[in-house]
Amino acid sequence: MSNTKSDSLCINALRFLAVDAVQKANSGHPGAPMGMAAMAYALWQNFLKHNPQDPAWPNRDRFILSAGHASALLYSLLHLTGYDLPLDELKNFRQWGSKTPGHPEYGLTPGVEMTTGPLGQGFASGVGMAMAEAHLAAVFNQPDCKIIDHYTYGIVSDGDLMEGVASEAASLAGHLALGKLIYLYDDNEISIEGSTELAFTENTALRFESYGWQVIGPVDGLNPEAVSGAIKEAQSDSARPSLIICKTVIGFGSPNKAGKASAHGEPLGTDEVAKSRKSLGWDYEPFVIPPEALAEFRMALDKGKTAQQVWQSKLDYYSSRYPEKAALLQDRLSGKLPDNWDNELDKLFDKAMASREASGLIINTLASRLPALMGGSADLSPSNKTVIKDGGEYEPPHYEGRNIHFGVREHAMGAIANGLALHGGIIPYVATFLIFYDYMRPAVRLASLMGQRVIYIFTHDSIGLGEDGPTHQPIEQLAGLRSVPGLVTIRPADSYETAQAWKTAILRKDGPTAIALSRQKLPLLDNSQANSVNLAKGAYILAETDSRPQVALVASGSEVSIAVQAAEILKNKGVSSRVVSFPSWQLFEAQPRTYRQSILPASLPRVIIEAGSAQGWCKYLGANGDIISIDHFGASAPAPVLYQHFGLTPENMAEKALKLLENEDE
Repeated sequence: MSNTKSDSLCINALRFLAVDAVQKANSGHPGAPMGMAAMAYALWQNFLKHNPQDPAWPNRDRFILSAGHASALLYSLLHLTGYDLPLDELKNFRQWGSKTPGHPEYGLTPGVEMTTGPLGQGFASGVGMAMAEAHLAAVFNQPDCKIIDHYTYGIVSDGDLMEGVASEAASLAGHLALGKLIYLYDDNEISIEGSTELAFTENTALRFESYGWQVIGPVDGLNPEAVSGAIKEAQSDSARPSLIICKTVIGFGSPNKAGKASAHGEPLGTDEVAKSRKSLGWDYEPFVIPPEALAEFRMALDKGKTAQQVWQSKLDYYSSRYPEKAALLQDRLSGKLPDNWDNELDKLFDKAMASREASGLIINTLASRLPALMGGSADLSPSNKTVIKDGGEYEPPHYEGRNIHFGVREHAMGAIANGLALHGGIIPYVATFLIFYDYMRPAVRLASLMGQRVIYIFTHDSIGLGEDGPTHQPIEQLAGLRSVPGLVTIRPADSYETAQAWKTAILRKDGPTAIALSRQKLPLLDNSQANSVNLAKGAYILAETDSRPQVALVASGSEVSIAVQAAEILKNKGVSSRVVSFPSWQLFEAQPRTYRQSILPASLPRVIIEAGSAQGWCKYLGANGDIISIDHFGASAPAPVLYQHFGLTPENMAEKALKLLENEDE
């Protein structure tokens, strides 16, 4: 129970705003907010450094509701503490056009730090935010001025801790000694199907201790004083992230549903809401907030304003004492790119090389010009070519390092990258083999949903990786990437296109980019250096053997050189052709219709070739077209043997083009 009358009033105000919102919507999750309210109140009222009038203040503490289904609690906190979230928005919970959707959405609701709901994602992305804070502090703080100095807090649930992505991220966070990461664990022992005894009986405390976390509790999560004491203890350990185990009761205060799974995902019902009001002594109509409680919460406005003013004074001092660092910090936080950051990338190349090799050269060139660029690989950096030379290792205590070793943790890597991007001041890139994209897909989807600039490097992008065989040869992964709304997928044909792919990814500040790269060497294509500037248009005419082509040969990535060779075969047979390099569907679809028709006129027959699934390419076939693809698993053999065996050859492409023209003549 809470300790004072004022605490009780405020905590119940939180509870019943959430309950009333769910009840009015006749949809939602009332149980978690009722159980979490006391610990959320303790954190927000006594510790969280934030300014409701400036949700983007760079040095604010970050708060993540990883258990996003309890969104009504977060919206109640935001309204009560003075964010731009009117009470009418809570009354419009889960309705069309509201700022209070079923799960919190970044960019929609002021004060929401990230989109949560898929369990474990908030937990893992919070690790990324804490990593970003540690990095920026190491780079910019001075002995006489800590200009970056904040905590990352979160509320996590049983479900979050069951998810593998949270386990991956927790393991890495402990290794990295992220002492300013503090999570409150809502240990209510209930999941949707019933008691956690059904499937979750591990010793959570022991698990997190083995990860290198400070574990505090269990404490009474219904007692704000107990929670506050635990948070103070967590703050005292700067060398370990902290998990505070808070014992709570789902649906606390509901006479018939408290402690039961039925309190989780459905409204309490009119009668039970009334009984809960009586049980907790809440004598107020729906959505009525006692003035005393509102005044207590709204103290956050003055506290936040004062905290930001103190920081601004510190920033003014920092700017006068360290003007160069201050200017760089401002640029990084604002996302401003240095002048000429992309100059002469094309001059890095003079011979055939794998596009993964070209990407490695580009990363190092860009890293010398873009201090915000940092990232790493899921234990594959020698293969992905993602190491920033002389960039240092991101390892305690050297958080200034720019090379992050994620270990074999693709899912956490993707989610952590989201946290790095959301924090600000960092342009993150992460890398693995394309086949392992599937391990991180949920995090990639969230990056796109939140419009975050995360750059994904997926190497070994086809059967061209050869002898490792079908377990490592991506077939359907390109189609999967291309299906994600807002994600730009680019498969460059050579080093020049790879440079333009990187430029496109850096310039995209409102969404993620996936760059699919080859293991095998790719020739520098004639005219590609001149035309690759058109990569930003998604597809372009690489070459034509005649001003009036009879057929288009369309390809992406490593297959573009096959199309070029096929064009030569057709030329020798008296057939004119157009070679179209098609690195990105999304970029192409964003172009005006007139441009798209100029590249692929409806009347022009075309053959498409790609070493992957044909899924999706049909929309570019036109009235007379054919596809050479792989819609089955690969095999273990040298890459040239596989390409020959599966028909990915210039001869086959030319033959199919001739058949199309024969069909037109009939």
